[in-house]
Amino acid sequence: MSTTWIKSSYSGSGADPNSCLEWAPSRIPTAPVPIRDSKTAPHGATVLVPAGAWAAFVAAIRTDALAD
Repeated sequence: MSTTWIKSSYSGSGADPNSCLEWAPSRIPTAPVPIRDSKTAPHGATVLVPAGAWAAFVAAIRTDALAD
């Protein structure tokens, strides 16, 4: 079974256009979310983030809650 990686829509903008975050969705809503740096893919490190923490992070990004 292969993993489908999705590039963040926020990647590749700003001061570093080469910064690319990718994540892999799961069919299981409570499964950890794998995240990686696309510059080192597929051989670089992958970080597993708890589903709830990932959902909170995405919500904070969408509402601009992490702005300076």
